[in-house]
Amino acid sequence: MTTQTVLAVDLGAESGRVMAVHVTATAVRGNDTLRVEELHRFPNTPVPVRGTLHWDFLCLWRDIQAGLTKGLALRPASIGVDTWGVDFALLDVHGELLGNPVHYRDRRTEGMMELVLARVGKAQVFEQTGIQFMPINTLYQLMSLVEKQSPQLKVAHTFLTAPDLINYWLTGTLACEFTNATTTQLFNPRTGHWATELMEALDIPRSIFPPIIQPGTPIGAYEGVSVIAPACHDTGSAVAAVPASAQTPHYAYISSGTWSLVGLEVTAPIINAAALAANVTNEGGVAGTYRLLKNVMGLWIIQQCRTTWEADGQTYTYAELALLAEAAPLLRSLIDPNDARFLPSGNHPVLVQALCAERGQPIPQTPGEIVRCVLDSLALAYRDVLQTLQSLTDATCEVIHIVGGGARNELLCQLTADATGVPVVAGPVEATVLGNALVQLIARGELANIAEARQLVAKMGDLQRYEPQDTARWSEAFQRYQQMRSQSTESLS
Repeated sequence: MTTQTVLAVDLGAESGRVMAVHVTATAVRGNDTLRVEELHRFPNTPVPVRGTLHWDFLCLWRDIQAGLTKGLALRPASIGVDTWGVDFALLDVHGELLGNPVHYRDRRTEGMMELVLARVGKAQVFEQTGIQFMPINTLYQLMSLVEKQSPQLKVAHTFLTAPDLINYWLTGTLACEFTNATTTQLFNPRTGHWATELMEALDIPRSIFPPIIQPGTPIGAYEGVSVIAPACHDTGSAVAAVPASAQTPHYAYISSGTWSLVGLEVTAPIINAAALAANVTNEGGVAGTYRLLKNVMGLWIIQQCRTTWEADGQTYTYAELALLAEAAPLLRSLIDPNDARFLPSGNHPVLVQALCAERGQPIPQTPGEIVRCVLDSLALAYRDVLQTLQSLTDATCEVIHIVGGGARNELLCQLTADATGVPVVAGPVEATVLGNALVQLIARGELANIAEARQLVAKMGDLQRYEPQDTARWSEAFQRYQQMRSQSTESLS
């Protein structure tokens, strides 16, 4: 047996980590095994400065280097980087940062989506990009710079998304990786290139956008170790690690974390009037696929509730909150998780209570009742998205794979099975890291293709299956949820 190691740098909205993924090859093809080893974990803490919310990329870079220093001692074959989408850096002609990258939850995009749509039109933007309309998108962040005549934008030489910036610091290569480029709402999937017509209509300088590379492309070396661009968007990496099998080829996935990305893997983007009306997104995937999905606010609401309670002297782990929620009444009150008021950080327990009061529902009082309201609503939001995607594709769904940190939340996994009426397979938790590593291994020729890679994930043994229960009660609740959503005036979806 031989063992090969690759390193995965994975940056999420709450934390980052550098992980080693070890693949042990046996004499029998298909009996290989995967093992994940954590080398360095660190917080990703935004920094507000004079009213603007920034990412602390220099701090992230320091921690990445600390993790890679540990990893280099393992003599890895390659390194790959994945991060969240939409955010970006601007570099000058010498390749230096022109400013600290701004957080997508910053308020600079307020009114920018409306401005873009007034100038170009919603149908035209969707026709050229196929991306869900959300105020956090790169398009609206850049539009805010155009509108205020930003000096940074005027002198910018190169645009790089978040993972591309890290790749540049590692290797010196200026390029944007495909899966992350698609999240910007500035990529045209019909042409396979940047949406230059849209850029010109909005006075966004097209010259700053570098070449686009595909996942699996070697881009250089760091300390003598090959750097390979995986699916650099964390959801793209997570979906690459979905443990799908030939026995259940018809599946949906939920990449569950700060955001919940509910979707299907398709062979081509779906860009038509129905997709526009449904406000779905077509993000790039691995092996020539697209991820047809919708963003749901996800566990961000509970993260913000936990932060608020902690500031008030009530400290809970996520596991404790799940236990409190399980003891609270089922489906008593519902909210729209995609209400735009949840997007900024803030006192989300009070916001949950206010939204329940607006709809004349019982107002949850305790932490358990509030978390229960959020989890029940998330499960119904997943059902809503899944039905929308199936109507666009005529796809059937035999199983829902929940991957990422949310796979640890047993209550949410069971509620998702109950709400959708579809069995749920939860895991792996480290899906982004595994998908990152698997694309590296495919690029190196250690694995034949993504199907073989997913078989390895399925054999790791940390998967949990949940069967639907009490589906009639959930169908009744879904009617309430849809009626409430139809009355919402501030939904992102």
